[in-house]
Amino acid sequence: DDGFEALYARLESVSQQLEEGGLTLEQSLALYEEGMHLAQRCQALLSNVEQRIETLRQGANGAQ
Repeated sequence: DDGFEALYARLESVSQQLEEGGLTLEQSLALYEEGMHLAQRCQALLSNVEQRIETLRQGANGAQ
């Protein structure tokens, strides 16, 4: 399972390839779909981290 940094680096690469152009329609579509999938995975990882931080914060507030 790739970590956030690896997923984000691949997403940046996909985005750059799409911006540069010179791709066939099929290549562009495949990269776009991959980019959307990568973005969703990155967002899920970030949401998980935010949830864990909030849980830790609530635990720390309750301990005071």
